[in-house]
Amino acid sequence: FCGPRGTGKTTTARILARAINCTNRQNEEPCDNCQSCQMIAQGKALDIIEIDAASHRGIDDIRALQERVHYMPSEARYKVYSIDEVHMLSGHSFNALLKTLEEPPDHVKFLLATTDPQKLPATIISRCLQFNLRPLSRDQIAAQLDKILTAEEIEHDSESLEIIARAASGSMRDALSLLDQGIAFGSGHVSVDSMRDMLGMIETRHVEHILRGLAAHDGASVLAVADDMAERALDYMSALDDLLLALQDVAVYQVSPQGYAAKGEVSAFTTELGDLMSSEDVQLYYQIAVLAKRDLHL
Repeated sequence: FCGPRGTGKTTTARILARAINCTNRQNEEPCDNCQSCQMIAQGKALDIIEIDAASHRGIDDIRALQERVHYMPSEARYKVYSIDEVHMLSGHSFNALLKTLEEPPDHVKFLLATTDPQKLPATIISRCLQFNLRPLSRDQIAAQLDKILTAEEIEHDSESLEIIARAASGSMRDALSLLDQGIAFGSGHVSVDSMRDMLGMIETRHVEHILRGLAAHDGASVLAVADDMAERALDYMSALDDLLLALQDVAVYQVSPQGYAAKGEVSAFTTELGDLMSSEDVQLYYQIAVLAKRDLHL
């Protein structure tokens, strides 16, 4: 299982371990009620061995695994080895694992997870079925957070969940961590204002004022917005991200108004800027913002 952090690689491996060992499985779904499913879900199954390759990456660890592989499972149908961050194994460890992966005993399954499949030797990848897990969309993350908060009866609104989904950048785990922080920060409920304050987010009006000032060549107004941002200790990296997104929309609108309309998120502000700014200025400001992100730490 390959994919960025927080996309469900280890979770999917655990679900698969339940499915192949479920005693009441219907088609491909584990029943989640039999003793095997419950033991695996609770982390108590002796035959489901989870290994963190970051801390067990040496040749001795892999040799110990090879010695245990040949023992039959004690309770389950299959003995499952789930190796997380498998790309962290050393070169000698990969070589030692090759033969076992190529011809594992019938009662053993290997489930590998990695955030960096490019670091895996081709000899390992060729012996595996590879599944790529994509980052979750904002709508998927927001829907899952809404489901959780509704079940927990925690007051929230959709805009605050969209803010969390955006900050999570496709990672469900990051979204859940931010949600926990947001509940604590908001004293038991999740609101737009508390999430913005917690994340130090720039408000839409700041981006609009900056871009309107640039379009009008009004340096004083741009500096005034920067002063206001400094007083509120806003996140400048997020500000640059928002500026880049807005400028990209303006550029798309200028090149193809129909293409911009096809996105389904037509903004009067974008069309206004598209008429006020030259395409050369839009490109120049975009490049300045890109370079500013690179050099911001300076």
